[in-house]
Amino acid sequence: MEVLYRCCAGLDVHAKTVVACLIQDGRKEVRTFSTMTDDLLALSDWLVEAGCTHVAMESTGVYWKPVFNLLEGLLEVLLVNAQHVKAVPGRKTDVRDCAWLADLLRHGLLKASFIPPLEIRELRELTRYRQTLVKEQVAVANRIQRLIESGNIKLGQVASDVLGVSGRAMLKALAEGERDAAKLAQLAKGSLKQKETELRRALHGRLTTAQCFVLRELLARIDELDKGLARVNEEIRREVEAGENPFVREAIELV
Repeated sequence: MEVLYRCCAGLDVHAKTVVACLIQDGRKEVRTFSTMTDDLLALSDWLVEAGCTHVAMESTGVYWKPVFNLLEGLLEVLLVNAQHVKAVPGRKTDVRDCAWLADLLRHGLLKASFIPPLEIRELRELTRYRQTLVKEQVAVANRIQRLIESGNIKLGQVASDVLGVSGRAMLKALAEGERDAAKLAQLAKGSLKQKETELRRALHGRLTTAQCFVLRELLARIDELDKGLARVNEEIRREVEAGENPFVREAIELV
């Protein structure tokens, strides 16, 4: 059977969870997310970063609405009639709904049955803007990693998250000119404290004056992006909650 979409996904949406099956060049990956806003944003990030272009979900109940709102504008979202999906020959009861949807979508066997009203489109600008912030955050984090590696700072080989609380404290100290590896290692927090000996070795490098300046700028940009993401996440949350207003729901049903 002809494959129409190289990378697509099917979503099985429930009141508390969303089970997503991503098909990429024939390989399937299934992940489960909660329906809390932060997890739905993590779902959208995963799909976009994987190169997913199309997503399908069934239009049952009201649980699909916040999921649709967050994905619409980033991906091509098909809302399909549940009865139509069940009527397609070949459905197996032991196959997850999300995987079945993904398979049907991949081969172009689904037809969208719903066009969202204008009220829901309010989230498009917010989610697109948020995605640019996420991409820039990744780019800046990678730039920081390359910069410290050029100074033979091997923090990434010891700390799982270079930009975690401990990592940022060490990087900021490095950017301000601290060169004593023992003092830098003492900035470790939590479980990372147990790796003090490894940290001393990893932090025994040398950054030039220019590299320290660039590192300060990059760390400042990461802080700005974190604040920007927090603001846009809160705005998205308000928009999603506004969509649950009974007057908004009634207006949507009348469209």
